[in-house]
Amino acid sequence: MQHRLLASLAAALLLAGCATTPKAPTASAGPVYEKGMVSAADPRAAEAGAQVLREGGSATDAALAMLLALNVVEPQSSGIGGGGFMLLADGTGTIETIDGRETAPKAATPQWFEVDGKVLTVAQAIPGGRSVGVPGNLSLMAQAHARHGKLAWKRLFDPAIALARDGFAISPRMRQYLDRSRSIAAMTAEGRALYFGADGEPLPVGTLVKNPALAAFLTRLANEGPKAFYTGTNAAAIAQVVATAPRNPAPMTTADLGAYRAKPRAPVCTTYRAYKVCGMGPPSSGATTVQGVLGMIERFDIGAMGKDSPQAWHLIAEAERLAYADRDRYLADADFLSVPVAGLVARDYLAQRSQLIALDRTIPAAEPGTPAGATTALADSLTPDVPSTSHFVAIDRNGQAVTNTSTIESSFGSGLMVNGYYLNNELTDFSLAPERDGKPVANRVEGGKRPRSSMAPTLVYGPDGKLRLAVGAAGGATIPVQVLRAIIGVIDWNLPVGDALALPVLFAPGGTQVFVEKGSALEAMIPALKALGHAEVIPRELPLKANAIEVIGGKLRGAADPRSEGAAISE
Repeated sequence: MQHRLLASLAAALLLAGCATTPKAPTASAGPVYEKGMVSAADPRAAEAGAQVLREGGSATDAALAMLLALNVVEPQSSGIGGGGFMLLADGTGTIETIDGRETAPKAATPQWFEVDGKVLTVAQAIPGGRSVGVPGNLSLMAQAHARHGKLAWKRLFDPAIALARDGFAISPRMRQYLDRSRSIAAMTAEGRALYFGADGEPLPVGTLVKNPALAAFLTRLANEGPKAFYTGTNAAAIAQVVATAPRNPAPMTTADLGAYRAKPRAPVCTTYRAYKVCGMGPPSSGATTVQGVLGMIERFDIGAMGKDSPQAWHLIAEAERLAYADRDRYLADADFLSVPVAGLVARDYLAQRSQLIALDRTIPAAEPGTPAGATTALADSLTPDVPSTSHFVAIDRNGQAVTNTSTIESSFGSGLMVNGYYLNNELTDFSLAPERDGKPVANRVEGGKRPRSSMAPTLVYGPDGKLRLAVGAAGGATIPVQVLRAIIGVIDWNLPVGDALALPVLFAPGGTQVFVEKGSALEAMIPALKALGHAEVIPRELPLKANAIEVIGGKLRGAADPRSEGAAISE
C-alpha cells in the first residue's frame, strides 16, 4: 500500500454506473437565469466563454470556446493535443457525459514502457513519443456541439484564433511552469522559438507571444471541422512526430488517429445528505473516489464539527485512504475489463467501509474492499498522476450546465509539438508495470485502451432536484480531494462557493502518510491529527486549481481557486 502512496506523491511532486440509491426529486421545468456565467483557469479564456454567452451561445458553446482559448494561453495544461471529460446537463436534470480520453495506439502492448527488460521510470517515460495517446478533445467538442451547440462551430474558434494571431502575455503561472519544466517545454525547436529567448531562458512575465502556426491550424479546424485534425496533414504530422521523436519514438499511425471516437458514457450518481452527486465513470476514477469518500463520511456530523475541527479532517482523511485504495485496485477503462462501478458507490458497501473509520483512531492499513462485481484477480496499480490540467464551467440563461476537465497530462505534455500545440503524455497515466506479484494490473497498457484518470467534473443537485453546484479541478491525483473539499464546504459547512474553493486541501491517497496544504490552517492541525493516530502528517505545496459555479436563490455565483489565475465572469 505504501508503494501506491509513493507513486501518487511522486507524480504530484513533479511540479514542486449509478448505484441503486434513493432518488432526489426531479425539477418539472428548467430554470431561467437573468445572465449566464463561466469560470475558467485563465481570465482570457473565461472572457472568451462569457462573450459567447452574450452572443446567445449555449453553455456548451461557451465551454468549447474556453477549451480552445486555454490551449493558447495555458499551453502547459490542456488543449487540442490532449483529451478530457465533459458533464452536460439540461435545465431539467438530464445529464450526459462524454469521454474524450486519449487512447493508446493499436500497436501498444502491456510491455509498452519496458526497455531492455526494465520498466521505465515516470521521468524517463514522459518525454517524446511513447507517452503520447491519440488526442480526444476535438472529437469530444464535435459531439457536444452537434447535440447542444447554438452558435456556428466556426464562431467558437474566434477568441482562440485572435489570441494566437495577435498575441497573449505570458502570465506568472505560465512563466513558473516554463522554468520548472524547461526540458520538456523546450524539447523541440518549435517550443524553444515560442517560449524561450536566445539565451535559452524562459521569456519573462508579460512578454507578448504570438503563435501563428496555431492560429493557422485553428482557422483550418474552424472551417473544416474535426476531420482536419484526425485525417490529412495534421494526422500525418502527429504520426510522424511521434514515430521520429528525439526521445522514446513509438509507432503511432494515421489509422490510429482516424479511428478515434469520443464516447458517450452513463453518469455515475449517488446521494449525499439528500443531495444528488453525479460524475464521470471509467476510465475516470473521479466519481467513484469522490462519491466513495462522501458515502463513508455521511454517518458523521461533519457539519456540526465545522471546518476548523481536526476531527472532521481526520474523518475525511480516513475515508480518502479507503477510497484511494479501491481506486488503485479496480479503476480502469471499462471497455477492457469489468469495473465494479455500481458496487463501489453502493450505499451498503460504503456503509460497511465506513465502519472501519473511528472518531479517535486511524486504520492501521487501508486496504481495498470487495465491492459487488469485483474480481480478486487484480493487483494494485502503481499508476502516477502527473498534474497539469485545466477545468472550466459554464451555465447559460436556460439552465444548461457544462463542467469540463481537459488535460495534456504533465506540464507541456510530451514536449512534442504539431501545428503550434503540444501533444499529451497521457499514456503515463497507465500503470507502467503491467503486473505485480504475478497478478495483472487493471490499468495496464493495451492497444486502443484509455488510461485511468483522476479528473472529476461533478454536478450536484439539491433536495429540490435543482442544480446546486457545478465543479471540477486540476492537479493530478489531488483532483478528487479538491472537488470533495468544495462539496463538503458548500453542503456541510454552508460556505459560499468562493470560500469553499479557498478551503485547504488534505490529501491521503492510501498508505499511512497524510499530506496537508503547506501554509494553510491544516498545517496548524498537524499535532491534533497526530494525536488521532496519523503518524506521518506532512505539509506540502500541492498542485491546486479548481473552478465552480453554484446556484443559490435562483442566481448564479461563480468562483475560481484563489491559488490560481482563474476567474468567474458573468455574461
